Amino acid sequence: MLQPLQDETYMRLALQMAQSAQGQTGVNPVVGCVLVKDGRVVGMGAHLRRGEGHAEVLALQMAGAEAAGATAYVTLEPCSHYGRTPPCSDRLIQSGVRRVVVASVDPNPLVAGSGIARLKSSGIRVDAGLLAEEANALNEAFNKFIVTRLPFVTMKNASTLDGKIAARTGDSKWITGAPARELVHTMRHRHAAIMVGIGTVLADDPELTTRLAVPALHPLRVVVDSQLRTPLSARVLPGQDGGPTLILTTAGAPASRREALEAHGARVLTCGSGPHVDLPLAMRLLGEMEIPSVLLEGGGRLSGAMLESRLVDKAVLFFAPKWIGGGAQAPDNVSFGGFGRMSEAIRLARMTVQTVGDDVCLTGYPQYAEEEASSCLPE
Repeated sequence: MLQPLQDETYMRLALQMAQSAQGQTGVNPVVGCVLVKDGRVVGMGAHLRRGEGHAEVLALQMAGAEAAGATAYVTLEPCSHYGRTPPCSDRLIQSGVRRVVVASVDPNPLVAGSGIARLKSSGIRVDAGLLAEEANALNEAFNKFIVTRLPFVTMKNASTLDGKIAARTGDSKWITGAPARELVHTMRHRHAAIMVGIGTVLADDPELTTRLAVPALHPLRVVVDSQLRTPLSARVLPGQDGGPTLILTTAGAPASRREALEAHGARVLTCGSGPHVDLPLAMRLLGEMEIPSVLLEGGGRLSGAMLESRLVDKAVLFFAPKWIGGGAQAPDNVSFGGFGRMSEAIRLARMTVQTVGDDVCLTGYPQYAEEEASSCLPE
């Protein structure tokens, strides 16, 4: 039986358009807009790139004169300030739309409700909050970055049922199946940076590129390397394929290694006086570089250090239906010093579970106990 068309129908279409641009907009949010008049969709748009037309503008351009009297469904509150483009709220007012339905309020301090207020003061009916949870999930990286200027960090790892990311021999190909690996490449496309530790570089010599059946974006490749042990032959260094490479190190790293790596095209950034990379400082510096999101694909030690430092915002954990054993000789998916009391444990909240091929993907958000965080990556 056909369901009647409702506001939710059109907002879901706008959300689909916003989702299609994930990874493309830099520090800007992803936004979709659908214009509906007399039961017909007359305009659609999605923000595709920072500095270019916003979703509302593109939808209005498609609608033309039919925008007058229409209802606009927008996944994020229309902006009310001048940035690289004029305010979208003004464009909606000028177009003569009758009603605006907004999914989520913009957390940007320059907007934060002022766009909705401007629309209302012009006599436009505004209804806010429809599918807000879905809209906020699409922009979780933007929502954090625009307020804190820190990147949103998603920790991803793939392990066996006993929590191992490699066999005791170091062999790790492949823990999960092809569908899970393809999903990871989609995640890379949607993040501004991928981060690993020097241990992963030395053990696996990864390229850290996005490899999909269609053209995709290559994020910034970030290596945490306190003593600059990255080999000059490492595939993570800039070449014909892949994004740029940033190596995070310490003031005590050999100057000759810095010069050699820079000569091979990498940027080397000092994060603390050592002996370990200061991870909170590294995140602040990445924020200053306008890196809004980081996909953490490091080994157990880097993942553990990031968790101890309370720098992980989200976890995406793939589990393969197999056991490998190996005890301490087989590396764990997360490794850190640990807590003395169970009440101090980092909990995973708001969990969702899905099957990806033969594997299971557990997604959630870490909740940290009220204790001081460690700040450095252990040797």
